[in-house]
Amino acid sequence: MGFGIVKRSVSIAGHRTSISLEEPFWASLREIAERDRISVQSLIGRIDAERGEQNLSSAIRVFVLSDLRHRLSTPSSSDTSPL
Repeated sequence: MGFGIVKRSVSIAGHRTSISLEEPFWASLREIAERDRISVQSLIGRIDAERGEQNLSSAIRVFVLSDLRHRLSTPSSSDTSPL
């Protein structure tokens, strides 16, 4: 189950940088950005601003994992049955 690394260039805080992530993480970023109605670049900018000293690629992976965990632990309105 190998996923190759995909390198993409983005502009964050006015400077260009390259980010290397596995394709499933890029897909998850697109899904999260779409759900939040923001661009992937804006989402990456938000992650960048909050990451501290952590490597950006690692911060993105942790963000995606945290988002998934949060969604799995929070029942959606369609998961609740009427009384």
